[in-house]
Amino acid sequence: MKLYDYILSPSCYKVRLMAALAGAALELKPVDFHPGNEHRSPAMLALNPAGTIPILEDGDLLLTESSAMLAYIAAKAAPGWLGGDSAEETARIQQWLAFSARLTSSLGGARLTQMLLVPCDIAALQKSGIAALRELEAGLVEQSLRGCRFLAADRPTIADIACFPYVALAPDGNVSLDPYPTIRLWSRALRALPGFIEMPGIHRLHELKPEPEVQAEEA
Repeated sequence: MKLYDYILSPSCYKVRLMAALAGAALELKPVDFHPGNEHRSPAMLALNPAGTIPILEDGDLLLTESSAMLAYIAAKAAPGWLGGDSAEETARIQQWLAFSARLTSSLGGARLTQMLLVPCDIAALQKSGIAALRELEAGLVEQSLRGCRFLAADRPTIADIACFPYVALAPDGNVSLDPYPTIRLWSRALRALPGFIEMPGIHRLHELKPEPEVQAEEA
């Protein structure tokens, strides 16, 4: 499998992370996203007319949506990550996969504005990102009441990997994670998984702070 990759892209990172956790080999093809805009070159647009990355190639298969890539890698190398032990679990996974697009547009947009000076309404993006984080926190609290630390099940699934990178990088867009103890506990649980790999910009801040405590009223 070949991944057209930009090292600082959270969407590319989630594919690299899924492959690492699943034990799947990836051939990385670096793309000069910034400042070179290589993703807009004729050769790249021939692969993906939308002009976005990541792009995953495997034989005749070409995928341009990161959620599809997560599902494909899991199906090939580690089917347990697909979840789906029940209709409810399947629905939760699909719900969070769809939700991850909101994290990309809001928290990801704020990050691009802050880091690459992409012209956007930063206040609106941050407001949308905070709303998404509150929804994620509430979902994780609900899961914790079921005895589950992860988004859709009692074990991690592709839903967790779809959501994690843009949440972890929220501070790059000046959106703090301090108000969300359950999100920070979830992040710790993911980072403790065998095979977890780092991305530049995602720091192990949890090692410098006490473990978050969820107060009774927050649950």
